Amino acid sequence: MRSSPLEGRHRALEAKMVPFGGWEMPLSYPSGTLAEHRACRTDAVVFDVSHLGTLRVTGPDAYGRLQQAFTNDLARIGPGRTQYTHLLDDDGSVLDDIIVWWPDQDSFDVMPNASNTDRVRDALGGSGAGVGFQAVDVTGSRAVLAVQGPEARSRLAAVSPGASEVARNCVAPVEWEGIPLTVAGTGYTGEDGVEVAVPAAAAERLWDAVTEAGILPAGLGARDTLRLEAGLPLHGHELGPGITPLQAGLGWVVRWDKPSFQGREALAVERERGIHRRLRGLRVKGRRPPREGQAVLRDGEVVGEVTSGNFSPMLETGIALALVPPDVNIGDELAVDMRGTEVPASVVKLPFV
Repeated sequence: MRSSPLEGRHRALEAKMVPFGGWEMPLSYPSGTLAEHRACRTDAVVFDVSHLGTLRVTGPDAYGRLQQAFTNDLARIGPGRTQYTHLLDDDGSVLDDIIVWWPDQDSFDVMPNASNTDRVRDALGGSGAGVGFQAVDVTGSRAVLAVQGPEARSRLAAVSPGASEVARNCVAPVEWEGIPLTVAGTGYTGEDGVEVAVPAAAAERLWDAVTEAGILPAGLGARDTLRLEAGLPLHGHELGPGITPLQAGLGWVVRWDKPSFQGREALAVERERGIHRRLRGLRVKGRRPPREGQAVLRDGEVVGEVTSGNFSPMLETGIALALVPPDVNIGDELAVDMRGTEVPASVVKLPFV
């Protein structure tokens, strides 16, 4: 089990620590998940997301390798920008969803999910030393802080004006008190904010400065309910074996005008044939939270399955993402089987919040 450079700070704050993707990370702090969630929607919070991987990809063949491996098209952006993309299996399903930071002309920071770093590096051809590119796992050398919320930038400006000014979907180097940071206008909450990569040795110093600026620490519990309210997929739930970008409603991340990428042929067959299921949002009647794996019913017949479900702190009702038949439309009335009880659920437009 790996630990974050900020583990000492989490324990000092009496965080509840849990295993996640091979890491021990904070689930919540004494303030509780509901308070942390609401603080992100109304003010600002900071998450430790050091469990995310970072592959530093460099060399003259780096751009081409990423283009061949991933579904999105780096030609649509350029240095100083970020891009959301997918790595597909040969059957077109999503092996991982990834953010690529392109901080300068000669290097890329590829950010896989926690448990998928080795898989993504293998898809790029391994370390690649001496063959035109390198893909080096630098995860252990840094921490990543995600500062999120409508007041994230104004509060962060008291710590680092440069970091607070990095625009959405952009990435830039920033110096803070002599320490080099890489700051990206990205996040996973549905709110504005930035993610900050800081050398591991300076992580506690930056964390202290951020929290002293009035930014509340938040754990993985709030991160999950926030991304669910925002209708954002989580690998292993809405993306994974057997689930393609088209089924997940993420066809925009696939650039068909690229000559090739891993899994393209199988995905093209599905596009031609038509998907047999699609991801939809369900708002459930009452406060009872739906849970992953529960059946979705239409007129008493099982037609789908919940992929993620929870209580929405902002809507104060149960919400879920579910894979259902493609003819299920917004406004339809379904039900979720919650331990033998059929609870009514309305199909709603995403995001929930």
